Amino acid sequence: MSDLEAEIKRLIVSALKLEDLQPDDIAADEPLFGDGLGLDSIDGLELGIALRKTYGLKIEAANEELRQHFATVAALARFVAANREPA
Repeated sequence: MSDLEAEIKRLIVSALKLEDLQPDDIAADEPLFGDGLGLDSIDGLELGIALRKTYGLKIEAANEELRQHFATVAALARFVAANREPA
């Protein structure tokens, strides 16, 4: 697991206030929505806001490509790595 994946897992747990879940409980390739982690559209919006604040991402309106980026922690890590503002 990459450091970025670990950061994103911690961000998911803290931003969404998933008190019964530890970051290590989330598999990098586990679906975040539906049958996987079970997030819903409101969680997706909150996660998007947290990613914008944390990584300076520019996230446009939801479309199929964006849904694919939010599919798993691993996909999110690739998206963040490619699109975050330079430190």
